[in-house]
Amino acid sequence: MRNLEETLNRMKQTLCDGQLSRAPEQKDLNGDICPICHGEEWVYERDENGVEYAAPCKCREQKVMDRRLRFAELPDSLKAIRLNTFNLRRYTRDESREIAAVACRGVKFYLENLDAMLEKGMGLYLWSEEKGSGKTRMAASIANALMLEHGIQVKFATSLNILQEIKSTWGQNRNKQQEGYLLDALQTVKVLVIDDFGTEEAKDWIREKFYQILNERYLNKLSTILTSNFPLDGLNYDRRITNRLQENTFQIHFPEESVRETIAKENADYMLSNVVG
Repeated sequence: MRNLEETLNRMKQTLCDGQLSRAPEQKDLNGDICPICHGEEWVYERDENGVEYAAPCKCREQKVMDRRLRFAELPDSLKAIRLNTFNLRRYTRDESREIAAVACRGVKFYLENLDAMLEKGMGLYLWSEEKGSGKTRMAASIANALMLEHGIQVKFATSLNILQEIKSTWGQNRNKQQEGYLLDALQTVKVLVIDDFGTEEAKDWIREKFYQILNERYLNKLSTILTSNFPLDGLNYDRRITNRLQENTFQIHFPEESVRETIAKENADYMLSNVVG
């Protein structure tokens, strides 16, 4: 509980350290062609006095949301996950349920003060040394809430996928332009979610790429949400990276218990009940 109070106090102090404002939304301009607006997403109409004005096409809201969801690249298994489905009863130990409840309180406070958190570029560092403890599920739930409830652009990727995408631009004739586009997308998206941070082998080039991404986001006050199997001071990265994460993320501990067996049993029981029924 002491750790939660420290985290909440830091969040509250962050809220007091500046003016609150909503940062402008970034846009992804890819999309299908609408036969009404011809892809412009705006149409010209006239008011009762005959004055022409621009109005959003009826396709705009859905197309913007579709682009956000495509850009996020959430795995199919995580697209339907919502915050209200995070079930504390899946943890079998009382201690785990208490830690998970504390984590949920921290996430709830963050989202209740989202505008201020984003304006200051503050993110979250969700960690536990146990795999399957609910970190990824919570991060995906937050990502879905940001996109669907707040209209915020999110990019979701595992640390290994980020590195694989960077390496894929190298090849025999290294394409620095493609690498630049990829890094730019990671550095400029409104909220970046990096899953399983710290599981990769920390080679020099890997350290440099993650420093480049995280430092650019740090300088531009863009929020990053990370999950990890390591506490922040246990990451195999130098202080350039850990110092920035310490400054612009709130660390939230998750239970040291896997819920995957519990979920597997629930799925088996559900299937059995429906087969029998």
